[in-house]
Amino acid sequence: MFETRDLSPPVEAVRDEHAPDALVVDCERDFETLPPAQAEDLGLLVDGLDPVSYPDTWLPADAPTLLARYASSDLTIGMPGDGSVVWTRQTDPAIVLVKPRVEGSPQPFIEFLLAEAFVELGLETPEHFLGFFEERYVDLDRAVERGPNSTYQIAAALYDGWLGLQTRETFATWHDQADRTVLGDSWQDAGTRLEDRVAELSRAVARGDTDFADATELACAAIKHAIELPAPFGALDTDAYRHHGPEYAISWAEKTFDALAE
Repeated sequence: MFETRDLSPPVEAVRDEHAPDALVVDCERDFETLPPAQAEDLGLLVDGLDPVSYPDTWLPADAPTLLARYASSDLTIGMPGDGSVVWTRQTDPAIVLVKPRVEGSPQPFIEFLLAEAFVELGLETPEHFLGFFEERYVDLDRAVERGPNSTYQIAAALYDGWLGLQTRETFATWHDQADRTVLGDSWQDAGTRLEDRVAELSRAVARGDTDFADATELACAAIKHAIELPAPFGALDTDAYRHHGPEYAISWAEKTFDALAE
């Protein structure tokens, strides 16, 4: 199920700086959440397992089943919205898992995704939005006024955007480091590819062409690339969000969905 992945020199340099002990493995099969038996197989590769768990009171009554499982004491690796490269600190040492779906993507972009994972690991931030919002996830749920799956998608996007505010300064410095220029170029190229789609977001939502949760996901993904965001998403690309995190996100959601309801 798992095979150690070799790293290129630029990616290895990022790992050495941000997450020197992290293991990197290729996964045999794609997944959103690893089946329990396969998640426990990771124990054969590491020194220990430490499943994360959170209080039931942090979840709305209609929370998706997978989110409830993640909050429980079960070892849950990977969640919907995590993308092609997943990292976890529920193992000792931490592990970065590369899904087969990443194959076919340009190699420089794959290398950027791996480097991004190491930078995020080095921040010591939660590995999932539930650890970010904590007991205030129920407040976000009330503010969003959508179904549980849309609330999940928006919460995951908001957390991704907040992480992007922490990481993009590091990404931008790679252009100035001879051993990481290829990573900086990939970061910039990925942002360029998003610019036109992001610029049209407000109009696409107004026309009903794009669901608001999908728009939030795209806008927040663009934050790490330092792309200018249209309203109402531009309010998330601020120092206030970086410093005040979940409280700011909930306030943004309340104001945004009040405006959408008018």
